[in-house]
Amino acid sequence: MDATDAAATFTALGQATRLDILRALLAAGPSGQPAGAIAAQLAVPPSTLSFHLRALEQAGLVAATRQGRSLIYAAQFLRLRELVAFLAETCCGGEPERCGDLHRLLPEPFPMSSPMPVFNVLFLCTRNSARSIMGEAILSRFGQGRFHAFSAGSDPAQEGPLPEVLAQLSALGHDVGALRSKSWDVFTGPDAPRMDFVIALCDTLAGQACPDFGDTTITAAWPLPDPAKFMGNAAERATLLNELYAALKRRLDIFMSLPFASLDRMALKARMDELAQPHAVARA
Repeated sequence: MDATDAAATFTALGQATRLDILRALLAAGPSGQPAGAIAAQLAVPPSTLSFHLRALEQAGLVAATRQGRSLIYAAQFLRLRELVAFLAETCCGGEPERCGDLHRLLPEPFPMSSPMPVFNVLFLCTRNSARSIMGEAILSRFGQGRFHAFSAGSDPAQEGPLPEVLAQLSALGHDVGALRSKSWDVFTGPDAPRMDFVIALCDTLAGQACPDFGDTTITAAWPLPDPAKFMGNAAERATLLNELYAALKRRLDIFMSLPFASLDRMALKARMDELAQPHAVARA
């Protein structure tokens, strides 16, 4: 976490109702609570709750998963630990263990023998110049070491990613140095990394069928608007890009919070397909 991330997180927490929501979700533990239960517990109107949950989600402090017709919200404990780590990393000259019990709140590194899997996720789009580039950037940054993100296209743009997309990602704190447009052929050869998930972010891929990534790969289609077709002046296009980024990040926040260890392939596929629907990311 850098200073920009920390400031955005503190901004999201700078309101009493949001603090109450987060404390309620922390009390509920990893299983979380339905939005309706939170509203009843805190005596907050649903519309007001939805507004504050949206702010907490955008800051990465809570995430939602759908169970039937309900959205279940849960606190993102690692995000909170990262925030404490940011505050404490310079404590006592870089030795926070000298600061009493504070060091117990800091993130613990995963041991080398940790059984937690790391998933490879490939984002596809025809030109691999905007939507899939965003997906790679978002998951690389917020995947917390649990995901390796890649992107490719059926007809990659020779000129590379759209400059305005790179500018937006950079302004939001993403490292854009390694982002480039490339063919999906890079990921189909015998030496290519095995993909656990392949997510197409456009309606069609230049009339081509996706390559066969193997029987173990879970595929999904989350069609999103093409930034190359956005109209209007620079400010209007920037607004549309921000909306696109927010829509994709909400889906990926939910994706990252899925209980992978307890879901079989069919259940994971169903969850992935559900995220293509607007109601899957709608606020309760």
